[in-house]
Amino acid sequence: MGLFDKLRHEFIDIIEWIDDSRNTLVWRFPRYQNEIKQGAQLIVRPGQLAAFVHRGQVADVFEPGTHTLNTQNLPLLSTLAGWKYGFNSPFRSEVYFVSTRQITDLKWGTPNPIMLRDPEFGPIRLRAFGTYALKAVDPKALLTELVGTDSAVEADEIGELMRSIITEAFADLIAEKQVAALDLAAHYREFSEELRNYTASRIDDEYGLEIPQLFIVNISFPEAVEKVLDQRTGMGIVGDVQKYQQFQLGQAIGDAAKTPGTGGGEGLGLGLGLAMAGRMLSMPGAMGGAPANIAPPPLPNAAVWHVAVNGQSQGPFAPEQIQQGIAAGQVTAQTLLWAPHLAGWTAAGELPELRAAFSRPAPPPPPPAP
Repeated sequence: MGLFDKLRHEFIDIIEWIDDSRNTLVWRFPRYQNEIKQGAQLIVRPGQLAAFVHRGQVADVFEPGTHTLNTQNLPLLSTLAGWKYGFNSPFRSEVYFVSTRQITDLKWGTPNPIMLRDPEFGPIRLRAFGTYALKAVDPKALLTELVGTDSAVEADEIGELMRSIITEAFADLIAEKQVAALDLAAHYREFSEELRNYTASRIDDEYGLEIPQLFIVNISFPEAVEKVLDQRTGMGIVGDVQKYQQFQLGQAIGDAAKTPGTGGGEGLGLGLGLAMAGRMLSMPGAMGGAPANIAPPPLPNAAVWHVAVNGQSQGPFAPEQIQQGIAAGQVTAQTLLWAPHLAGWTAAGELPELRAAFSRPAPPPPPPAP
């Protein structure tokens, strides 16, 4: 600080804070050697409080208004400084302005997922985030516990502390409520208010802060769990899985017909092969993933068949499934098949056990319309 600044501060007798920011909680009035003259004017604007600190102790606190500083309106400071009959020379004291306005749009969130036991899914992990507002209500507690000797304190500086308190309160709240994870969204408003009360009870007395508003914006599962839920939701929308597979099969046949340069089983297309495989695997006797009410897979000594689709093997399929594929036109005489008793891939029409299925007479044409 230069000589001009020292002289300027010695002659200034107005103490005020014009706050241009919306994020400052506490600001210390700068004064050379903290000297304040008798009769100085203290201007406290709406949304502010002014606190005098003398030798590390919080003394008098002033409400909004204009105050002339003397021993009458500085009773605590007068006692601390030992003024029995008033003061005539400048005295040293730090003046802190505390903003009592709401600081809004502050963010909170769980840095790590919270583990809990869900009644439907069992052990799961949840993340949550939201917003809150902060307001100073007790300058003495705030200055003592958080400010110390800082010249200014922004809301962001205590953001980590607030997020930790809110996250802890959120974990306690979710554990206490025992609400199924899929039903949490219906309780956002209720839980937001309870979470605000939880958090306020932990900071009001200790830090002199208040949370006028707190909102839960979202509670979500980890990404991998969300994908599984999306698949489950999709199956619920599909409804009848067999009809949906038939619809996919019809689409695959149309796409295969548009594919040039393919022959035999490969002409069916990979999409058709996948659809047929899914359809066949859902039938009695299919291998893998069958529900309890479906017939068991064929015995190890039974013939199993593989179908060549676009150079890839699909299967294994039971003999009756191949017969059904022939009847539905999904397996043609040119479709390449393989089974353990064959030396290699063979066209279906060349196999003695299947040749009869392709030589059946075509059904008669429909009778003429009357």
